[in-house]
Amino acid sequence: MTTPRPGSRAEQRQRSEARILAAAAEVFFADGYERATIRAVAAAAGVEAGLVMHYFGSKQELFRRVLEAAPSPEVAAAPGQATEQILANLAERLTDEPVASLSMFRSMLTNPEAATAAGAAMARYRDQIAHTIPADDADLRAAVVSALILGVMVSRHLVKSDELADADPDHIIDVLRPCLIALTAGDAPDPAA
Repeated sequence: MTTPRPGSRAEQRQRSEARILAAAAEVFFADGYERATIRAVAAAAGVEAGLVMHYFGSKQELFRRVLEAAPSPEVAAAPGQATEQILANLAERLTDEPVASLSMFRSMLTNPEAATAAGAAMARYRDQIAHTIPADDADLRAAVVSALILGVMVSRHLVKSDELADADPDHIIDVLRPCLIALTAGDAPDPAA
């Protein structure tokens, strides 16, 4: 991607889009997908609502772009390292309630448009995990790992399941470690062989 000339229309457009995306992230994280409005995003960005629609076309596309721009955890190439990175990231999210993530979780659980947009963002993380798994069913295994992480996060922070809400994050990670190692290690040896 080339850098636009300072002061050019292209640079102004880039700055406006970045300002709108930053404002949209704040509005979506604070209000969730359903309650967020294009007008609220425009007001937060200091632009007209028509400009938001001109650049992004719809609330769903704006939400998708916010999720796309959000940093996602990196996963190392080696299975053992990947597992420990996944667990470390989860431990951090168990310790400090991830306010922005929880808003996204709520949105995707209650709104099909938000679920579609969030699904695309989650697919990037699953793909990273799948590339570290030396197995023919790596995509399925990565999907199970992703579902476990999502389930633990939702159960601890949104549903507030007593066992998960009250458990020490390190203990949760210790319980999950053998499961994730088994899922990311690859094909199990054939017991008949």
